[in-house]
Amino acid sequence: MAAASLALSSAAFAGAKTYQVTGPVLEVNDSMIAVQKGKDRWEVNRDANTKVTGDVKVGDKVTVTYTMTASDVEVKAGKAAKKEGAKPTASPKQ
Repeated sequence: MAAASLALSSAAFAGAKTYQVTGPVLEVNDSMIAVQKGKDRWEVNRDANTKVTGDVKVGDKVTVTYTMTASDVEVKAGKAAKKEGAKPTASPKQ
């Protein structure tokens, strides 16, 4: 049974939580590996720094270790920011 470990250098992910997915390989190429987990197809990116133990082929059962890395972050105004910009309402006269 071949095993693939898809993780970049541990120094690059110091402190980042790692995850694993195990299952048969559906597709593999230089930039990605697809693994069947239950009814789902999991695609994980890989590059030249990805450590692979063995010769990965379609049908092999593998365990892929990965981290989640943000590629983009878009900030939208939250409820507190919207309230700060609102005009104060007049208090009713008593």
